[in-house]
Amino acid sequence: MNNISGKVVVITGASSGLGEATARHLAAKGAWLVLVARRKERLDTLASEILTAGGKALALQVDVTQRSDIEQMVARTVEHFGRIDVLVSNAGLMSIAPISASKVDEWERMIDINVKGMLYGIAAALPIFEKQQTGHFINISSIAGMKVFSPGGTVYSGTKFAVRAISEGLRHEVGAHIRTTTVSPGLVDTELKFGSSHAESLAAVNEFYRQQAIPADSVARAIAYAIEQPADVDINEVILRPTVQEF
Repeated sequence: MNNISGKVVVITGASSGLGEATARHLAAKGAWLVLVARRKERLDTLASEILTAGGKALALQVDVTQRSDIEQMVARTVEHFGRIDVLVSNAGLMSIAPISASKVDEWERMIDINVKGMLYGIAAALPIFEKQQTGHFINISSIAGMKVFSPGGTVYSGTKFAVRAISEGLRHEVGAHIRTTTVSPGLVDTELKFGSSHAESLAAVNEFYRQQAIPADSVARAIAYAIEQPADVDINEVILRPTVQEF
């Protein structure tokens, strides 16, 4: 037996990329999955595959920028599985463009998804974790949350710095029974690289990823490592990059 089997794990942004890879990896280890994203058809397909393989999965259409969606998702999870053991806040947007391009709508969207979406999840799940006297927050930051990706990624970096800061403060505040992990990946082959509307930046980012990105299951294994530790071990931060990545 591992320390993942039978745990109820909620994953936001589960319809593709890191979220999908993590769901598949944890399902193979016996976790009970709650798959959360906006694209319900993709979630249903993933949930069906997990169920067919003998696992347990619930697909919920959720927009993480809507607090009420997150609150209803947490309530549905507890109703369906009786508890929540892990919340993986993975949903994210990376819109790369120079500050001078004034992509204000995209700045707001990144803040709404990357920061507020995570905070809504914390607010909804923390009372459950406190009642259970156990729980695990896993928040997906980025290498860009450790050093500013500039030019172009200044606002994105700002959101990912915020993820790390909030995670560390959360770790300090929640006490001995609740674990908090920040995962900061480098270049990983997901849909994240398609988030820019600035044509020149989009082309540069995609070329950067084409040359260096590693598969999404690289991050899934890191997440599993944090979850499977004994309850008295808190993996607070995981940083991983392609070996060829300099940034």
